[in-house]
Amino acid sequence: MDRPSIKNEEQYEALREKGYSQQKAARIANTEDSGVKGGKAKPYEERTKEDLYEQAKKVGIEGRSKMTKKELISALRNN
Repeated sequence: MDRPSIKNEEQYEALREKGYSQQKAARIANTEDSGVKGGKAKPYEERTKEDLYEQAKKVGIEGRSKMTKKELISALRNN
């Protein structure tokens, strides 16, 4: 299986060295502004369940529609 195109190769390699899977490292390295610090996102606990659901939908977490807020937070952190 061929590896997908990576936008931020340096970040991808650093994540792989830290033990991230190829899929997760590629997903992170291919986000806009990957490797740029200074994000201002609220902690998961301060977000609504609907916001968490939408984030889970973006990253493709299965079973999200049946999850509680606490389960969504856990799934997002472990994705």
